[in-house]
Amino acid sequence: MGKASAGSGEGKLNAIRTLCTIGYEGVKLSAVVDALRDAGVSVLVDVRAVAASRRPGFAKSQLRAGLEEAGISYLHLRDLGTPPAGRAAAKAGRHGEMHRIFEQHLAGVEAQAALGELQQLVAGGTRACLLCLERDPGHCHRTLVADALGERMKLTVANLQPALP
Repeated sequence: MGKASAGSGEGKLNAIRTLCTIGYEGVKLSAVVDALRDAGVSVLVDVRAVAASRRPGFAKSQLRAGLEEAGISYLHLRDLGTPPAGRAAAKAGRHGEMHRIFEQHLAGVEAQAALGELQQLVAGGTRACLLCLERDPGHCHRTLVADALGERMKLTVANLQPALP
């Protein structure tokens, strides 16, 4: 009992997990759902500070309902969202500035607690996907969230690209 249990538990703790990311810019909810299903995602983690959108289906309550209909859970970790100054920088195309602002935000107590919640979810074997607006993961803070999680645990990141209409 001793060695086999310890060994298998240890292997589980050291397993490399996959975290997906996805942006919904320019796509329909159905394309996002299809990409999530294809990737085997069971929980969509919304990392927008403000889970509102003018795009049909992407405001928090609509998004949750659409995902639940597809058998995918929804979790909003608002503390992993970009603060207003970072959103303004991103909107203006100043991605480096947005990254600096977000990295400062991510060092805060609330963001670190939310990152810990994400870590527990992923470490437990849940196939999760970070969602934000930006289609290009290199311009979005969700990549910074994934990188920060990768510093805490063994992780592979898969950037999903939903089909454009």
